[in-house]
Amino acid sequence: MDTRMIDGVILTPLRQIQHPQGDVFHGMKKSDAGFAGFGEAYFSTVRKGDIKAWKKHLSMTLNIIVPTGEIRFVLFDDRPVSPTKGATNEFTLSPDNYYRLTVPPQVWMAFQGLGDDNRLLNIASMEHVPDEMERLPLTAIPYCWS
Repeated sequence: MDTRMIDGVILTPLRQIQHPQGDVFHGMKKSDAGFAGFGEAYFSTVRKGDIKAWKKHLSMTLNIIVPTGEIRFVLFDDRPVSPTKGATNEFTLSPDNYYRLTVPPQVWMAFQGLGDDNRLLNIASMEHVPDEMERLPLTAIPYCWS
């Protein structure tokens, strides 16, 4: 398996500020690498053990943060002119491994819930448009999820 960092993918460490009355989890500033504009922000959940199958956005840049739980993200690059065509990346994000994962357009992504209460935040570069994405069944891209 080709594990080169996929061209355009950015993994950014984020700060957590501990406070006795409640912690602060940084997310994103417009001056950050990976910021490609603001379209919408939304939360999504995935149950422990469940896998949300392959999806790629045609124009949208994703900025994924996991403030609760633990989620494994798998990315696959099949872009015809990409220098990393054929590469697969795996990232596990959680409050203990607190990063922002920036996924450029045209890169496939699937993810699996590993913790008991898994929640992600996506800061998307554009508003949701139903025909702006493509989907594939889980078996369409070879990856061992066990």
